[in-house]
Formats: sequence, C-alpha cells, structure tokens
Amino acid sequence: MVNNKNNSSRRTRRGVESTTMNIHKALCLSAGVSVALISLAAQAAETVTIATVNNGDMIRMQRLSKIFEQQHPDIKLNWVVLEENVLRQRLTTDIATQGGQFDVLTIGTYETPLWGAKQWLEPITDLAPEYDLEDIFPSVRQGLSVKNTLYALPFYGESTITYYRTDLFKQAGLSMPERPTWTQLGEF
Repeated sequence: MVNNKNNSSRRTRRGVESTTMNIHKALCLSAGVSVALISLAAQAAETVTIATVNNGDMIRMQRLSKIFEQQHPDIKLNWVVLEENVLRQRLTTDIATQGGQFDVLTIGTYETPLWGAKQWLEPITDLAPEYDLEDIFPSVRQGLSVKNTLYALPFYGESTITYYRTDLFKQAGLSMPERPTWTQLGEF
C-alpha cells in the first residue's frame, strides 16, 4: 500500500526544490541580463550637454558636431541654445545650486573672473600641445583668469583700435596722445 501522505510530501518537496531551482535560475539569468545591460550602457555614448547663445559662431559649431561625433562615437553632443540673458540667468542658477545640468558652457569675460573666484569653474590646465596661450592677447588671458589661474578659453576676442590719418593730423597741427581718452578723441 502506498502512503499518499508521503508521496504528497515527496511531490511537494520536489515541487519546492523545482520552484527553488527555477527561482535560482531566474535570478542568475536576471543577474546575467543585468550585467549585459550594464555593459551595453557603459558602451553607449556619453552625452555632453553644452549651454550656449544662438549666434553665428555657435551655429557653425553645432554644424561641426556631426563631424566630432563621427570621430568620437563614444560622445554625443547635446546643445542647449538660449537667448543671452536667459542663458546667463540659467547658468548662474544652475552653478550656484550645483544643479549640474551643463558640462560645457559659453560665458563672457564678465562671469569668468566672478565664477572662477567662487570656484564654480574648473581651472584649465591640460591644453593640447598645439594650443599656444601666447597667441591670446595678454589682456584677454588676464580677463579669463583669477590669480594667474586660467578658467576659460576665448572663442573669439575683440580689441579696440583707433585709426587716424597721420598726414591730416600733421597738416592740422594736431598730435595723437599715445593712450587717448574718449574725451580727447571727441575733441578732435
């Protein structure tokens, strides 16, 4: 005679063992899939978010993004383009609150020394060997530095130059001061 209770118990134990084995297999499979997904995510492109104004130079830079991304398939560029005053406000808020929305930003010579002094910007130390800082006007370099530490690189630079016809000045008996003020220029 067969004891149904023992058979039932054996079936239950086998069922539990089978279920436990299936759960274990499922967990191992799940762990394997997770590792595979993490590996795929690690191989996915890193996104670099750039905050900028919408001027002609930045439009050209955006067009060059495709070339950059082809040369660096592990990096994707995400451009956030805003009006200048909106950009300035968003960047200031983001940096002050350590929001971390942006990786690269275009800022002016007004923000650079202020933000550099507050250590909101990383010092620029490792430049490509072909990048010669001496090519940048000293006054521009100084404007982008705090205590001789460079915090930004110029995208472009401006300089004011006064042109005048020396022959006409000489004819009129005038002489140009070496460093004229706006008032002096207005008197000519």
